[in-house]
Amino acid sequence: MTVEVRPRKVRKVAIPLAVLFVVVFAVVGTLLTNSPTGVIFSVSDQIAMAMIGVLLAAGVMLLTRPRLRADAEGLEVRNIIGTHRYSWPLVQAVSFPDGSAWARLELPEDEYVPIMAIQAADGEQAIKAMRDLRELRRQAQDA
Repeated sequence: MTVEVRPRKVRKVAIPLAVLFVVVFAVVGTLLTNSPTGVIFSVSDQIAMAMIGVLLAAGVMLLTRPRLRADAEGLEVRNIIGTHRYSWPLVQAVSFPDGSAWARLELPEDEYVPIMAIQAADGEQAIKAMRDLRELRRQAQDA
């Protein structure tokens, strides 16, 4: 059994928002030629405005990066920055604390690793992912 989870609702919001940033900043950059105050915007200023939109869009798209892959040997957690692989013997528990935005792995010595791929906003998908993940962990412990 293999489990792969990515957040859904974040993608539905982040992708249109990223497109909106690029379009708005490109249009504003194109329309900036001079202002009533006498400021003159050059081509480099217009390009910079468009690039700001691209950078903001890239930042928003980072929110779509989280992913969880789990199999009989362990799990790979990819959050916004960084990817880590954990073997099942290292994982003490998989939990979803009340009021939390996403699930987490509980490791030895009171360490926690957020699993941003399993988000409360995803509702039933998050519940199914937690059940599947706990089942995989149970199977790994029994083996």
